[in-house]
Amino acid sequence: MNWNKWVRQSHRWLSITFTVTVIVTFVALAQEEPVVWVSYVPLLPLALLLLSGLYMFALPYAKRSRRSAARGR
Repeated sequence: MNWNKWVRQSHRWLSITFTVTVIVTFVALAQEEPVVWVSYVPLLPLALLLLSGLYMFALPYAKRSRRSAARGR
């Protein structure tokens, strides 16, 4: 499995993880005495989603830049 495929697959699984943690957070905060620290749980998957999403966003531009550099432009 190459690097790009691995990043895409992990991004998909991170999105599922993020969704589940948000649902768990809503349920936890809806309790009579909510535990406030639970609201920070989705931040880790969100940060990892940000990094992998930015990588995938920049990938076509980096490929284009490498192609033009190889042509001598």
